[in-house]
Amino acid sequence: MEAMRSERVGVSRRELLVAVPALAAAGGCGGKAAPSRGVPGRQAPAGPAPGAGAGSRQAGVDRPEQPQTHVVLSVYDLADAGDVGRVLRRLGEAVLVATPGTGAEGVVGPGGTTVTIGLGPGPVAARDRRLPGAAALPAFAREERTARTWGGDLMVQVCADDAAAAMRADTELAALLDAEGAARRWSQAGFRAPGSGPVRNLLGFHDGIEVPRGRGEVEREVWLPGPGPAAGGTVAVVRRLRVDVPGFLAQSVPRQEEVIGRKKADGAPLGGGEPLGRLDLLAKTPHGRYLVPAMAHARRANAHATGSGTMLRRGYGYDNGEGDQGLLFISFQRELRTFTATQRRLDDGDDLMAFVTATASGSFLVLPGFDARRPLGAALFPGRG
Repeated sequence: MEAMRSERVGVSRRELLVAVPALAAAGGCGGKAAPSRGVPGRQAPAGPAPGAGAGSRQAGVDRPEQPQTHVVLSVYDLADAGDVGRVLRRLGEAVLVATPGTGAEGVVGPGGTTVTIGLGPGPVAARDRRLPGAAALPAFAREERTARTWGGDLMVQVCADDAAAAMRADTELAALLDAEGAARRWSQAGFRAPGSGPVRNLLGFHDGIEVPRGRGEVEREVWLPGPGPAAGGTVAVVRRLRVDVPGFLAQSVPRQEEVIGRKKADGAPLGGGEPLGRLDLLAKTPHGRYLVPAMAHARRANAHATGSGTMLRRGYGYDNGEGDQGLLFISFQRELRTFTATQRRLDDGDDLMAFVTATASGSFLVLPGFDARRPLGAALFPGRG
């Protein structure tokens, strides 16, 4: 495949402004994630502290529990990279240098950096079509598809509490991959507000409420079980969603709440309950109308309504200027169907989708954890080079 020109998006003025309070709070470096206080019943996942390949799983999924305030996500082609196993080993070695430390008390990289590596459907299917992550995402409604921004062979997600640290690590890893013959398809920097628990998105609503809570739910919904070469991995879906933020905010607050299905002030469900509580999909008015509207996003995307699993999401806002702002949607799940069943239901009817257009998309098998003795990708590509 002919190498495609890289689409590079830098750090915006808005991201740098968000970084200032984050650095003041974090002292410019990361540590163990603070317990979440925003969601009732949420428990910190068991496992090592943030790091690259510490333990049997990669960081940047459920470690740290509270996502860092900045991300740079890049997608590459490996068509001209030759030995995929060798590329992954070299990449893993570079990641370990960028985020040193393994084990339960692992040390994070500068600025609280974690790196998460995923392999696209092409190389996964070439290894074994039966593996999770071997199937590509189907087409959905409201997508602006281009060859550069759809699919891809490799995902590199760099998260940090320091915008400069995230950009620096992404740049270093990009240089290594370029030397190995990989071609960057697209890249997006994103940001989110600091704080524990769900934080507000660009629309002013709390995001990340309906996610797996506690160790049991995370194990059941996110991580791939063993035995097998994918054990300790998960399936990632990445979507860059351009959102008509001005158009949404031009609606009255009551109408905004009807579109989302939650109160804007505190995230409480329209059906009643505690702030940031889970939805009661059956709650009705005395006249028999659902309190959470039938086409509200929170209802349409709810796992009980879709009949699928629950996604663990690490969403980030982005602002590329000139009317291009929105959400860098990143979700982790055990099965791709968890996402596809949800998105099909949104396509069938969801008031929020009138404001949303997908401009980039891909799915990836997040590889099992790695360290200096167990190279990245070794379970799928055991040869050494």
